[in-house]
Formats: sequence, C-alpha cells, structure tokens
Amino acid sequence: MAVPKRKTSKSRRDNRRGHIKLSVPGMSPCPNCGELRKSHYVCPSCGYYDGKEVVAKKSN
Repeated sequence: MAVPKRKTSKSRRDNRRGHIKLSVPGMSPCPNCGELRKSHYVCPSCGYYDGKEVVAKKSN
C-alpha cells in the first residue's frame, strides 16, 4: 500500500488547491438605469430586461 514518507506541508497543500475558488459573476451595466446587474437577467433595481419593463417596481 502506498504511504506518504513525509507529511504534506500547508504550503504544498495550498498550492495544489490554488484553482479551487469562487468566481465572480459577469456583471454588466443596465442600459435603462446604469446599475450593475448579471448578464441575461432582469435588472433588480428597475425591473427592465431587453428594453421592456418585465417586473413592475413600486415607487417609494
């Protein structure tokens, strides 16, 4: 049975796991209000998608 000769150091272990991380979603400005939103999603601040109002937002 294969057994490691030495304990793997924290530095070697963490270097191996360098690619395991969260990625930031692609954000783009809303053409209607200019606020950042995820691409291909309805804008959470104004409710517009593809130039049309999809979700009616109540004004304060």
